[in-house]
Amino acid sequence: MDFMKWINSLDELLYEVMSWLLFFPLTLWRSIVHPFAMMDYADDQLALPDDQQYGAALSPPLFLAIALLMAHVVSLTLGQVDAIVADRHGLGALVNDDASALVLRLVVFASFSLFTATRMVRRRGLPIDRNTLRAPFYAQCYPTGVFALGLGTGVALVRTAWPATHIGGIGLVVASILYYVIIETRWFAMKLGTGYISAIGAVAITLFEAFTLFLIVGFLFTR
Repeated sequence: MDFMKWINSLDELLYEVMSWLLFFPLTLWRSIVHPFAMMDYADDQLALPDDQQYGAALSPPLFLAIALLMAHVVSLTLGQVDAIVADRHGLGALVNDDASALVLRLVVFASFSLFTATRMVRRRGLPIDRNTLRAPFYAQCYPTGVFALGLGTGVALVRTAWPATHIGGIGLVVASILYYVIIETRWFAMKLGTGYISAIGAVAITLFEAFTLFLIVGFLFTR
């Protein structure tokens, strides 16, 4: 009986992993072309029972994790060594393989979603707890995943020795940052019913918080 349960679990795991091959590019495309619809989709899915959620797309945290994995794969394909893994200074000594480096990056980029969700909850005058943060955090994982994939891939291309890919990498980095800032500004404006000036201020604060954490982590793990 235990063996059959193991086989059934393996079947479900294999199907789930293989479905990512279809639903990751679909979720990525929808997040780029229809970002606000995907963010609303994330909100709506949380109201459903757990076994009925995200049937037509990857869940937001999973999408973010796979997006970071894809950017890492691009870097490895180009023959690049992860800077944190290669650097043995500071806390970098604790990150000794690609898996631990990927987990660290996931925490850092997830902080973008967390800081943005926290700012939204505060602006709405709601108490900050696990319930109020969950919906905006999940919604934010979709644009953050696109941002992380574009930024990571762009940086990998910039590090190459070929002029064409170097220039293309710079363009991808700039496009990813613009995408993220524009989407977040419009999201704050729509959700709060405010003007773009106020929304840009909220985005600026969240980006400052996130990039401050980014710099702190970079310093601790490379110095």
